[in-house]
Amino acid sequence: MAAQGTYVRIVKDRLFYTLVILLAACSIIPLALILYYITVKGFNAINWEFIASLPKPVGEAGGGISNAIVGTLMLVIIASCFAIPIGVMTGVFLSENKNRKIAHVIRSAVEILMGIPSIILGIIAYAWVVMPMGGFSALSGGVALAIMMLPVIIRSTEETLKLIPNDLKEASLAIGVPYYRTILKVIIPAGLSGIITGALLGVARIAGETAPLLFTAFGSPWMNFNIFEPVNSMPLLIYYYATSPYEDWHSIAWGASFVLVVFILGLNLIVKLVTRK
Repeated sequence: MAAQGTYVRIVKDRLFYTLVILLAACSIIPLALILYYITVKGFNAINWEFIASLPKPVGEAGGGISNAIVGTLMLVIIASCFAIPIGVMTGVFLSENKNRKIAHVIRSAVEILMGIPSIILGIIAYAWVVMPMGGFSALSGGVALAIMMLPVIIRSTEETLKLIPNDLKEASLAIGVPYYRTILKVIIPAGLSGIITGALLGVARIAGETAPLLFTAFGSPWMNFNIFEPVNSMPLLIYYYATSPYEDWHSIAWGASFVLVVFILGLNLIVKLVTRK
């Protein structure tokens, strides 16, 4: 009887282990299929002209996505310039004031902000920036994306700084270093890898957003470096080209999708490396 009971337990253990492996594999299959389909559809469109040239007018074959690449980089840089300093300082405040009532209020606000649909943030940026400025612009798109980045950076910074031993700060203060220099020269450098991870995750989140940009950056067929004018981006280009009736534009949309996916995957790999360090 004891041997039979041991055999049953072994069988149950192996069945459960096999089930776990199968379910884990099922979670990978959708990602693998998506990557395979985008690669098959988009890789053939990739060449130097596709990367370096501007879109062609309707009816002309060829064209590229250089303006969308530049516009995406502009939007990411503008959003990072707004979101990273505010997010890091807010994360520092929350980690330094864990039990204060205002800290609980801010944490609740950050959680709510994380759950707000991106299209709502686009409408907010339209009301706050586009309407007062009198037109669409890269700046308004960057503001909308910065709002989306904030929760990721704030939570990542706070959780990282919580892991830093309090003795480190006390040692700095004990030798007469001012509080602000302790934060800037000791605490933040000690948690730099986690802060960078949060910033990169924020960039990876906003790089593929389309809805906020429909109300802010709007899109443009031209190369534009002026942050006060409309700019194109890869998500916008994919949206407009994929919904068009032109077969050539569909091919460009698949190629842009491939470039965007590679960019986001690269950011995620960098995050993994930084986190491991």
